[in-house]
Parts: sequence; structure tokens; C-alpha cells
Amino acid sequence: MSIGRSSSSRRDFLKHSALSAAALSLPGWFVEESLGQERPAAPAAPSETLQLALIGCGGQGRGDARNASRHGKIVAVCDVDAGHLAAARRDFPGAEGYSDFRKLLERNDIDAVICGTVDHWHTLIAMAAMKAGKDIYCEKPLTLTIDEGRRLAEVQKQTNRILQTGTQQRSDAHFRLACDLVRNGRIGKIEKVEVWLPAGLRQGPFQVSAVPQGFDYDFWLGQTPQTPYVKERTHFSFRYWWDYSGGTMTDWGAHHNDIVLWALDKDGSGPVSIEGKQLVDMIPGGFTAASEYSLTYTYDNGVVHTCNSTTASEWHGGVKDRNGQQHGIKFHGSDGWIWVTRGVITANDRSLLTQKLPEDAPRVYVSNDHMANFVDCVKTRKPTICPADVGHRSASLCHLGVITIRLGRKLNWDPAKEQFIGDSEADTYIARPMRRPYDYDMI
Repeated sequence: MSIGRSSSSRRDFLKHSALSAAALSLPGWFVEESLGQERPAAPAAPSETLQLALIGCGGQGRGDARNASRHGKIVAVCDVDAGHLAAARRDFPGAEGYSDFRKLLERNDIDAVICGTVDHWHTLIAMAAMKAGKDIYCEKPLTLTIDEGRRLAEVQKQTNRILQTGTQQRSDAHFRLACDLVRNGRIGKIEKVEVWLPAGLRQGPFQVSAVPQGFDYDFWLGQTPQTPYVKERTHFSFRYWWDYSGGTMTDWGAHHNDIVLWALDKDGSGPVSIEGKQLVDMIPGGFTAASEYSLTYTYDNGVVHTCNSTTASEWHGGVKDRNGQQHGIKFHGSDGWIWVTRGVITANDRSLLTQKLPEDAPRVYVSNDHMANFVDCVKTRKPTICPADVGHRSASLCHLGVITIRLGRKLNWDPAKEQFIGDSEADTYIARPMRRPYDYDMI
């Protein structure tokens, strides 16, 4: 299939394209088609260079900011940990440093913000940024609770700001191909989807210690309950505590379960029932988020979606990802199956992948570079591939899993009203009390 390029220009473009690493494992027709949809962006004039800020300067945040600096200039960085702030200022010379994100957002010269904080700060910072007239790239999971997602989606609607959720698998060609094939009936009627996520950490007990110098621990805790400082509660391992996150269920689930909703065309909906359990007891005084678990979601069309943690000793998922990790998604249809994970897509019959879709087949949103998609949308004002309402539903799917794990029983859910059916106790998990002054009034 020709796309109007010489073979040498095609090779040069592929070499520099976001598709280059994926091209060897994707069917040729899909690579050619994707190249036809992707064009190198024209360099921006100095007067058009985006002024960007980073809030949350840990490893993920700085990585996102380095990615964004291909498209703009990082002029401000903010963190409650002086060590992280200093590292960010070394990475981005000339950027002004802040310890309070509200001060940063007062600047009129900032076009867009990258939020790379711990999960329990995502919503408040994203809402504050949009209210301050900034567009925002916010790491996943977008929210800590289902109620936060409702509120955040409403703020985006009211402010008309651009928001991109950091679910970058939506900009990965392997996952997009899987979704296009599933939606177009390539494997027949979908009957079941299996998701495997990495197991979490099961460690402890941990000891209380003095708060490190230069770390505003109270601000870091934010809306969550006041508790003595324990090193393992903070930074990378925050995700293994119910107070701040949902373990790998929200960490990795925000990626793979998000793809399930995309493939099933359920971005604006969700399951009608959820059943799950924790498979091992956590160690008293240690991490609280379930490290191993098993979940079953059921949708109104009868599709059953299971989500299970994996361990090195027990792996039933299939082909590992490009880094040898054990996680991924398997779509089962009446006519076959498709397995997809990072850098890999396969099927029970290779022809399911190599047979080209018809020219008029409906396709999902095309993005081959998640940060570039955000920047393009900042400039054009079109919706991103994962705006607030979509990021909210994907996070909610994970929160529903966490709630059924914590309650240990089957729950029925109304995805239109976003409330549980006949279960007042479960409804109390839709929102959480927010410790003052770190609540909605602060923004």
C-alpha cells in the first residue's frame, strides 16, 4: 500500500516516528495506515513555545516533564519535598521553584501544567489548574475516589480547559489495533476479557521515624488522615496503602482496565456488577492495599471481565510484555482471541491481525504519542484522547474493584447514576472525608 512517500523518506520518517519501536511486531498494513495518519509537527516559532510547569517532581513527574519539554519550555516546578524540587531544578535549568502549587498557578505566563504527584493530590491540583486557566496533563489514576472524578469532569466542562489523563497505552499502536479489531468484530462477539496485573508488595511492619528535613509531610498527606511519618508511606511506595491509592489495582489497572473500556466502547459507562476478593492477608503494620486479588466485572451486554493479580510463580496470562513483565489483556470472542500487552499483540490465528480492515471500518481515536497529543490539543482546543470524563470512568472501574475487595462481597452498580444498588455501606466509599484545610475550599 502506497502512502505517497518515497521508500527512503518513509524509512527516515519511520526511524524517528513513535511507531518505530512497534513496527516490527505490528502487521504491515496497520503500520502503513498509521504512518499515513501521523505527520511530523512543524517546529513552533519562539513566540508560540508553550510555557509549561511541573507539579510533583518525583521520578514519574520529571519523566513526564522531560517528555513535554520536546514541545515547550519548563518554566516552573513545584514539590513539597525539597530534594525532589532540587532535582527538578537541575533537570530544568532556569525553572523557578515552588513548594505550594497555588503560588505557581498564580503565574499568568504558564500555559499548561503537568501533574505528577501522588494519587491523592491529582484531583485537587487538576481542578485548581483548570480554574486558574491552565490546561493540564495529569498522571493516572486520575482520581482517588469516584466522587472526585464526577467533580473533575464537571470542572473541565465548566472551564473548557484541555485535560489529558496519563493513560499512555491509548497512544500505543498495539492497544489501538486490538481495540479496532475488537470493535469491528474481528474475533466475533466478545464473550470474555481477561486482565492480568502485576501483584503488589506485601511487606511490613514498618517503623515510625522523624520526618526528613525539607519534607512538608503534612502538606504531602493533604486530604488523607493525619498519621505519624513512616517512610514507606511516601514517594514510590505510597501506592500500596489504601489511604493514598489502591495498590496495583489502581496503578496498573488504570492502564489495562482502561483499554478494556475502550475496546468495549464503554468509555461513558461501566459494569453492572463487581465481585472480588483479596487472596492473601496483608501483614499487620505494613502495606494495606491488597497485593493479590481476583475480580469479576459484568457488563450490561453480558461480557464478563476478570482482573487478576499475577506472581512470578503463577502466570496464566500468555505472552509477556516487551520487558518480560507478566501482565496484559486477552479478548475472547466467538471466533477467536487476541492478546495484547506493551510491545506485543498476538492472536490464536495470525490472520486475525494481518487481514486488513476495510477502508470504511470505524476506528478509535488515533494518537501515536500521548504527550504530543496533549500539546496538539492545547494548540487546537480539540479534546485529547483521554479527557476528564474518560479518565474518570477508567479510574472508577478500578475504584469499584478496590471497593468490592475491601468489602469482600458482590456489588451491583448503576453506571448511569454512578451509585450502588441497594447497598448503603458501599455508597459510603464513593467519596471520602477530606482532612481540612486540604479540601475543595483550598482551591
